[in-house]
Amino acid sequence: MWNNNKICNLLNIKYPIIQGGMVYNSGAVLVAAVSEAGGLGLLGSGSMRPEELRSAIGEVRSMTDKPFGVNLPLLFKQAGESLEVALEEDVKIFFTSAGSPKRVANKLKEAGCTLVHVVASPALAVKCEDAGCDAIVCEGFEAGGHNGREELTSLVLTQLCVDAVSIPVISAGGIATGSQMAAMIALGASGVQIGSRFAVTEESSGHLNYKQAVVDGTDTQLVLKKHIPVRLLQNKFRDMITEAELGGADRQKLEQILGTGRARSGMFDGDVVEGELEIGQVAAQIKDIPKVAEVFNRLITDYCEAVKRLGA
Repeated sequence: MWNNNKICNLLNIKYPIIQGGMVYNSGAVLVAAVSEAGGLGLLGSGSMRPEELRSAIGEVRSMTDKPFGVNLPLLFKQAGESLEVALEEDVKIFFTSAGSPKRVANKLKEAGCTLVHVVASPALAVKCEDAGCDAIVCEGFEAGGHNGREELTSLVLTQLCVDAVSIPVISAGGIATGSQMAAMIALGASGVQIGSRFAVTEESSGHLNYKQAVVDGTDTQLVLKKHIPVRLLQNKFRDMITEAELGGADRQKLEQILGTGRARSGMFDGDVVEGELEIGQVAAQIKDIPKVAEVFNRLITDYCEAVKRLGA
């Protein structure tokens, strides 16, 4: 089915399914499981110190010989060190975000690496192609975690990016089923990146309390637009932020409420009351905590059924 797929060929994977590099969720066990299932697992380096990343790379390799990569947020204060560690460990696939890929493109190309960058607008997609990226991820407004300010939905953004660039486009944001995957492929995307559905699996490194909160909840909202926009599940912390924003709080006040360590507290340590619970709009569709292999089975089965319906 995927023999001529651009993303499968670029990344040497069976299915054009990439797991999002989610902080505190994308540890070695999840990454290895996704790659073993035929997709591309990505280590979330944004929540790892450089030496933790080195250890995680070794762990992944002890569990699978399939391709995997590193997600590198370029504004992360230790991004440079993490990049060097990944190169020292001979990682060949990098998905970058939160900054300009020009900062790292030459270094990665000289090392024979594949570079994919995450964008939230077609204008940024064009800049990535000009910078030498091998593909882009266009991430729509529905996505969990840190989000763009453009508020373009995946349905609109995917079509715009496909029309704007000649390199392969990977669609992200609001994708948790094979039917949604088929919709993005129909728009011209060569693959999909899925975060939230993989965050709520047995292999995810997120805390069980966090996963259960997603299963039990449905309400997500994009907040902290004056600071760094992030989509969160409803809890006491998000209510505090929402109330402050409605009251006209400036960036400094929002940073004060946010404090430090909220994301780790919520997703990794399991404080579902006052922690930061990052998740996408597809939280409303997530009703269980399966193994990664089962997620892949559902995705491919549902995709094939959707394509069959279209054919009919």
